[in-house]
Amino acid sequence: MTTRRGLAILGTGNIGRAMAIGVTERGGFAPGEVILTRRRLEALDDLAGRGFGVQSDNVDAVKRSDTVIVAVEPGQLDTLLQEIGPALSPGRHLLISVVSGATIDDILRQVGEKIPVVRAMPNTAISLGQSMTCLATHSDDSEAIDAAVGIFGSVGRTLVISEELIVPATALCACGVAFFLRAVRAASQGGIEIGFHPAEALSMAAQTALGAASLVLESGKHPEDAIDNVTTPRGCTIAGLNEMEHQGFGSAMIKGIILSANKAAALYRDDSS
Repeated sequence: MTTRRGLAILGTGNIGRAMAIGVTERGGFAPGEVILTRRRLEALDDLAGRGFGVQSDNVDAVKRSDTVIVAVEPGQLDTLLQEIGPALSPGRHLLISVVSGATIDDILRQVGEKIPVVRAMPNTAISLGQSMTCLATHSDDSEAIDAAVGIFGSVGRTLVISEELIVPATALCACGVAFFLRAVRAASQGGIEIGFHPAEALSMAAQTALGAASLVLESGKHPEDAIDNVTTPRGCTIAGLNEMEHQGFGSAMIKGIILSANKAAALYRDDSS
């Protein structure tokens, strides 16, 4: 498993598309080395035009690739695994699942105990090389996790966590993209209210959010440290922050993340029952 050739993404929806773009623009794969599958192939016409292999035959895609990323909807997972299971070869294939709610044991029961499986939870910012991807595998699969870190580390930040935390990571990192985008939208709407044109307000809000996140990531400090640097006694920043807290901004974000985590935990069970 030290040298891997070919990547298949089975079920190329939004996240599969983002991964394909990310790993070819920043991850060392050429489009011709990546096979994308989907039932409705016309949805991938643009990627076919960029040189990706596009087809509906999952088994053939597996046979032609060493690394297989499963990105189907939870309700489609069992059928897909039963289809590709006989084509997976121990010692050759690495199976990476980004399917919410399905555990490694759920997958191994259908493909065999000898296939190395990694659960990954990236987000759609992977297309820009800015994903936060959490990864988990069984403790003795160090080669598998190293290979997955190599793929996803080239298109953003990675964190290896215990498998029990993959579902919470779905809420915080994958769903979290939408949560932070909604905050950017709200900030831009506030900007319009105070006098900026919509395009200006959106650009200012998005860049400010990017800068704020960078302050945390680059310094490694707690957000409150950076907040303290821009708040002064009886100032405008603390007045705005306190009003947002009074209106439930922080608690709403926390409750939304918890609700999304609970929903993510049930997706595979509900769809496969």
